Amino acid sequence: MNLATFGFIFVGICLNAVAQLLLKAGTNAVGAIHLTADNWFSTGLKLATQLPIIGGLSCYVISVGVWIIGLSRVDVTIAYPLLSLGYIINAIGAWYFLGEAISMQRLLAIGVIIVGVVLLTRS
Repeated sequence: MNLATFGFIFVGICLNAVAQLLLKAGTNAVGAIHLTADNWFSTGLKLATQLPIIGGLSCYVISVGVWIIGLSRVDVTIAYPLLSLGYIINAIGAWYFLGEAISMQRLLAIGVIIVGVVLLTRS
């Protein structure tokens, strides 16, 4: 995989991770969602007007386009496992931006993912 292809794959992964963080920020602003027959429309409207949610959905749309470009240049057996980098990006972003805790067990899991990604990219 050349650098340009890795760049497309990595940008797609980063946009996907940013989308998750923005969606979480938007749902944090709204609070826990408990849908009922009476509140589904107002809850949907409340979510649809949250800027972080709009931004997150926009990041998803862009990430799909970038991902398709990257996927056209590399085997899916290499590209798809690289999505696991998103777990690492999300964990760091959730800790830094959302104040979520990262336990030792989560850090070890992130380490395993990193080892897997390194092995994969060397194949």
